[in-house]
Amino acid sequence: MTFTPSPVPASPTPTALGCLTAPGEVRHDEIPATKPIQEILIYLPPCYAESDAARYPVVYLLHGQTYTEDQWVRLGAPAAADNLIHTAQTVPFIIVFPDDHYWNAPAGASFGDRLIDAIIPYVDKTYRTMADREHRALGGLSRGGGWTLEIGFEHPGLFGSLGLHSPAIFTDNAPYIEDFIKKIPEDERPRLWFDIGDNDKELGSGSLLEEVLTRNSYLHEFHLYSGDHTERYWGAHVEEYLRWYAQAWQDAPGG
Repeated sequence: MTFTPSPVPASPTPTALGCLTAPGEVRHDEIPATKPIQEILIYLPPCYAESDAARYPVVYLLHGQTYTEDQWVRLGAPAAADNLIHTAQTVPFIIVFPDDHYWNAPAGASFGDRLIDAIIPYVDKTYRTMADREHRALGGLSRGGGWTLEIGFEHPGLFGSLGLHSPAIFTDNAPYIEDFIKKIPEDERPRLWFDIGDNDKELGSGSLLEEVLTRNSYLHEFHLYSGDHTERYWGAHVEEYLRWYAQAWQDAPGG
């Protein structure tokens, strides 16, 4: 009787996670401990749910005056992040879009405190962030850019990168900005991006800010682009902004 061995089954080929080519998820969340209740939208990158041990860098993006937390989403930030991650131009990262629709009410004055004392701690506790300065960035457009400058310079130990996109800054704030800069040791200054359109209504104060940064030898990346103070301008540069934030995480420990 001839024995015919059964064929050895081929080793299973690992199946690539389908999420690798899927878009990230944008969730609505609330922080009930704040009064009024703080609302946020949060972008979770592709494979966030499937990779339950992974932790991610995070960027907080602040909207402009009279707008709400969906402004950056409408401008295409989630889609731009998806493209950068899918094409391996950046590591996966989380984006938080806080709401500040109380900008013209008494609660609006406390937004900086809410971001530092409530929003960031909640996000770090609830989501799998890399909760350190090197992996946390803050950016904003228009009034959100003004908030970014104020909050980022007051708390340089919390943010590794600051993005000022057509920041709305009052001219009489220049001395305070200079004071903030002088209090930050040079080796502790966050990375800084500053862009503005050549037909922007805030170009005057923007030019003054550029003078202050240069006078104090604050290393930064400055871009004067063609455009004005509109969503069309910001939407055209969203992917460029996100790529700049993510550059800091490519070589950072744990990045």
